[in-house]
Amino acid sequence: MFCQPLRLAALVLVTIVTPALAAPLESEPIKPLPTSLNADPLRAALGRRLFHEPRLSANGAVSCASCHSLDKGGTDGRDRSIGFDGRLTGVNAPTVFNAALNFRQFWNGRAPTLEAQVDAVIQHPVEMGSKWEDVVAKLALDPGYRSEFARSYPDGVTRANIVDAIASFERTLITPDSRFDRYLRGDADALTDEEKAGYTKFKQYGCVTCHQGVNVGGNMFQKFGVMADYFARRGNPTEADLGRFAVTGDADDKNVFKVPSLRNVALTAPYFHDGSARTLGEAVDIMFRYQLGRAATPGDKGAIVKFLETLTGEWPRRPK
Repeated sequence: MFCQPLRLAALVLVTIVTPALAAPLESEPIKPLPTSLNADPLRAALGRRLFHEPRLSANGAVSCASCHSLDKGGTDGRDRSIGFDGRLTGVNAPTVFNAALNFRQFWNGRAPTLEAQVDAVIQHPVEMGSKWEDVVAKLALDPGYRSEFARSYPDGVTRANIVDAIASFERTLITPDSRFDRYLRGDADALTDEEKAGYTKFKQYGCVTCHQGVNVGGNMFQKFGVMADYFARRGNPTEADLGRFAVTGDADDKNVFKVPSLRNVALTAPYFHDGSARTLGEAVDIMFRYQLGRAATPGDKGAIVKFLETLTGEWPRRPK
């Protein structure tokens, strides 16, 4: 979710535009989403099928879509997801929509690419629990898969090709043409005055220091709880709360996470890596307290929530 603008610095006010007007795009810290990313259509179509394929899991119980439903904002609406054998995963499932635009994958950023993320999930002992030799063998027995892989990959059904196909499909999951994107492109009437005021507040409080760029986040790491100890207040610490520390072993990386994208955030509750915030309003309150060290007024919070709701884009709806 949102984050502290600078770890040790006070708030810096950002130059803002008149709310009634759409600003020139080059002056804005947030940029419109592209309409699509380059992806081979045959490989993406195969990847779509694999994304919904429960045979990727050890017992055929779950697929990628089990935790990243395309009908639920690319998430599953749970605090934590349910793995192949019924155990809970360690963190809230982030949305798969626009994930291709993130600079790292997973909350702790341990995967540098979509391909590495797919590879890790299939082998994860809680999530899918599979061994690659078993996955390849199961799919290679299916004549339909053999035919589809042969059309896209000369070497047929392999671990690398399964990963590549799913990642190719995920690169099609871009959600352009939100009302805010239309506003950025010059349509001043795409937002209401309250929504424009919310964007102004979002910049004024410094939220855009971490939530900026084309994905409104997803391009940096930040500590959760800069101005106060969020985890002491919440209690019941878990290994997942260590964040980036689990990857680097650097004490400075404790409680540091990838800043998530806010694209489609109105549809992806609950929020944060632990799913602790049930609503956008609650998430804004938590960010103000623990990242900014202050309380949001009801008016400012309401306006910021209204702005965040304008980040909902158009789904790439196709048959499953």
